[in-house]
Amino acid sequence: MTPLRFALPLLLAALAAAPAWAGAQREEALAANVASAMSRSIADVNAPRLVFEDPREGPLWLAEMSRRLEKRIPDQWTRERLLTAIHYEATRAGLDPQMVLGLIQVESGFKKYAISPVGARGLMQVMPFWVRSIGASGHNLFDLTTNLRYGCTILRHYLDIERGNLFRALGRYNGSLGRAEYPNLVVGAWKANWQWQQPAGQLRTGYQPASR
Repeated sequence: MTPLRFALPLLLAALAAAPAWAGAQREEALAANVASAMSRSIADVNAPRLVFEDPREGPLWLAEMSRRLEKRIPDQWTRERLLTAIHYEATRAGLDPQMVLGLIQVESGFKKYAISPVGARGLMQVMPFWVRSIGASGHNLFDLTTNLRYGCTILRHYLDIERGNLFRALGRYNGSLGRAEYPNLVVGAWKANWQWQQPAGQLRTGYQPASR
């Protein structure tokens, strides 16, 4: 049996070499009230923004996450637009933005136009049937904000079904409920690459986001 300290690096190495990972989310009948609530969430068209209790923390988070993402997305403006949208959509869905970053790393490797072998699309590898179930015919799952909104809304739905059990919710998201590999990959990517803790005494910053 492979010790845990060796297993996690092996999983992350496999992740780095893998194509779009998942998208085996299974279409299930939704109760009318659940479908209605999810549809309202998808219909929210507010512009993404950073959401922090202390607004001074936002630029620090953005600068640090932008630095970590630079090798994958060289353009600063594109990185910051993506990170701002991730933080907003995750926060409004009651999810940890750093965990969502780990999920996106596993699902698509931050490739906006990724398509899985079973047809899941975009950053969070959303299956097209969700547009029919809770969205509108004009919704484009390759649109950055739309994809994140769907993905975060769907994961929130699965967390509610599983009463806050992230391991099982991630399994549902991937279509692999009960198996450990996918939840371990997401949590491993999250903990290895995207953890965030506000550095004490560093709320003042001269960091300037990119403008375009």
